[in-house]
Amino acid sequence: MIRWLLALMLVPMLALMLAMPLAADTLRPGYVEFTQITPTDWQLSWKLPVQPDLSPQMRPVLPHGCAIASAINRRGSATALVSDAAVRCSRSVAGGRIGITGLATAQTDLIVRVAPLGRAVQMLRLTPARPLATIAARAGRWQVAASYFGIGIEHIVFGYDHLLFVLCFVLLLSDVRRIVVAVTAFTVAHSLTLVGTTLGFVGLPSASVETVIALSILFLAVEVLKKQPGQPRLSERAPWVVAFGFGLLHGFGFAGALSEIGLPEGEVPMALLAFNVGVEVGQIAIVLVGAGLLTLVRRMALPIAARFIRWSAYAIGIIAGIWFIERLIG
Repeated sequence: MIRWLLALMLVPMLALMLAMPLAADTLRPGYVEFTQITPTDWQLSWKLPVQPDLSPQMRPVLPHGCAIASAINRRGSATALVSDAAVRCSRSVAGGRIGITGLATAQTDLIVRVAPLGRAVQMLRLTPARPLATIAARAGRWQVAASYFGIGIEHIVFGYDHLLFVLCFVLLLSDVRRIVVAVTAFTVAHSLTLVGTTLGFVGLPSASVETVIALSILFLAVEVLKKQPGQPRLSERAPWVVAFGFGLLHGFGFAGALSEIGLPEGEVPMALLAFNVGVEVGQIAIVLVGAGLLTLVRRMALPIAARFIRWSAYAIGIIAGIWFIERLIG
């Protein structure tokens, strides 16, 4: 009876993995960009991901004294709708509120980038609970830290390719300490390439990077399936080495996502640090939840645990294989 109950608990998790959108790295979040051109003229751009809970008719809320002064230009794709318009402001936007109408009913966060003339760029977060944000007279360091810390957590939790990569180590290794060491090595590695890319020292074509990222997940899924007692494979003998090597490539993927969000001028080091800390916190949370559940199942129903690990590895491998083929053929 207990085994069947545990199976019923685990099946929804497997179904969730299979139901994930096949467009990975979905945390290319919606955003609002508000850029000052002259003392009174601003350029407004906003992107809304194509999601069931986001209406294309949702529009930005502008600070008091600002109004849209041109026709709205819209362009869309399969994943997002982007809109642009000119805005005229009769007064300073400092202290004003900016946001998106209808966000309170949605299940997503949006990023607001405010770029005043001659002052530091501000990065704000909109959430369903707080659909409006206040534009500060001057961007604060801790405001930047809080925003990018949250972005980092969301990126690992909702960036499906990075999430599946971490989950593979949970399935492959039984020692939580070794899993944490591996994902920390992953964080260190992707931090190096993320910083290098941001500063312009290194760079790779995004299409090639995304293809190899899919291949890295497929590799780990195969490692899980080929795991045999008493015959440790490379990923079991030196998981941190494998995590570090592939982490260097995943870092280019993180850089691609951050390039769409943008980095605040004058606070780039703080933004990068907070983002990476957020990613690490998100990874550790995933490890603790996943490893804790597997430990519980192993203690109560080992055969079900073994089957679930194989089913999960097959599911992850299939998803990664589809991503690899899609990205390879363009």
